[in-house]
Amino acid sequence: MNPQMVVSIGREALMVTLMIAGPLLLAGLIVGVVISIFQAVTQIQEMTLTFVPKILAIGLALLIFLPWMINIATDFARHMFELIPTLVG
Repeated sequence: MNPQMVVSIGREALMVTLMIAGPLLLAGLIVGVVISIFQAVTQIQEMTLTFVPKILAIGLALLIFLPWMINIATDFARHMFELIPTLVG
């Protein structure tokens, strides 16, 4: 196993991680910004106001994107298992 292969596997692992976590993080970010703008406009400074909408948005995003996320993760795992014979020799 050469350094280029290690870098390639690491890069692919990071990309898969970002692809899987991206939709959930983006949903939380968008809801957080909207709630922050609402709080700034109405001058409501309640810290716990953001938790429930964020949890609901992330749960909804998880329900929507879960099949796609599982597909990405299983494809990556299958690819890694197929690489094992080339790494040993």
